[in-house]
Amino acid sequence: MKLFNSLDEIFNIEPTIIALGNFDGVHKGHQELISRAVKSAHAANLKSAVFTFSNHPRNVLANDNKVKSILYAEEKAAIIEKLGVDYMFNVPFDDKIMNMDATSFINDLLLSKLKMHEAYCGFNYRFGYKASGDVSVLMKESLKSQFGIHVLEPIKIEGDVVSSTRIRELVERGDIDECMKLMGRYYTVDGEVVVGNRIGNTIGFPTSNLIVDDSMVSPANGVYITYCTYDGQRYPSVTNVGIKPTVGKFHKNMETHIFNFDKELYGKTIRVEFVKKMREEKKFETLDELKKQITKDCITAKGYHRENFT
Repeated sequence: MKLFNSLDEIFNIEPTIIALGNFDGVHKGHQELISRAVKSAHAANLKSAVFTFSNHPRNVLANDNKVKSILYAEEKAAIIEKLGVDYMFNVPFDDKIMNMDATSFINDLLLSKLKMHEAYCGFNYRFGYKASGDVSVLMKESLKSQFGIHVLEPIKIEGDVVSSTRIRELVERGDIDECMKLMGRYYTVDGEVVVGNRIGNTIGFPTSNLIVDDSMVSPANGVYITYCTYDGQRYPSVTNVGIKPTVGKFHKNMETHIFNFDKELYGKTIRVEFVKKMREEKKFETLDELKKQITKDCITAKGYHRENFT
């Protein structure tokens, strides 16, 4: 897949069939949309493409209520590439894009710049100045300019409409296992391991501490069954998300205990996949009570891993 990170980089491309959208979660609905565009491009002997933004438009337009990211940029590109896409147009939502009227967006950008022959988009796709463009505008222009337009209706799984908004809600509530149904993968967090208070070492459960990235949607405080990936190797683990109320006052962080692991990880980057929430975070009266509960948590997590992933 060829990745374009700005409009200025785009030249000498072949005619395309493009999936249009923010694709901030690349969830199952997004995957279906992109896969249809890829299949259509193959059939027409054209290049398949995704047009998306490297930043969320709402974060440019609004001062408050910033939209938290579900995926890191590299992860988003990697998932899209695995779907067989030839071109990924991952451009910033800037003043030029923001002030482009809907017809110019179609004619000057999609048709002229990106050589679009067909478009695939969701039922609620919006574009152009003040989001004035929608599916009806695309359809009207398609008749004038003779390009194809395919609109995907909402996809539901067990009654839930698959959407990035819904996924954010589930993560923030701690309903991590529901995310798998909508995303087709576990919700993950990457980060550099930092020095913590080392309490885990003193009670026999050494942990790797990650600072919570404020730009990413963060799981609700609690204890989770997880996987931890380091240096290409995936390990069963258990993770506490929260403020560690038993041992003092701390900012929210993630503390992962990796089973059967003895390597030093300070300064290293790891990935934590959240599988299932076991319990709420709780303040214990003594470290001994905390140790007993962590022992129970580890037994539960190990049993879950053994029953479900072996």
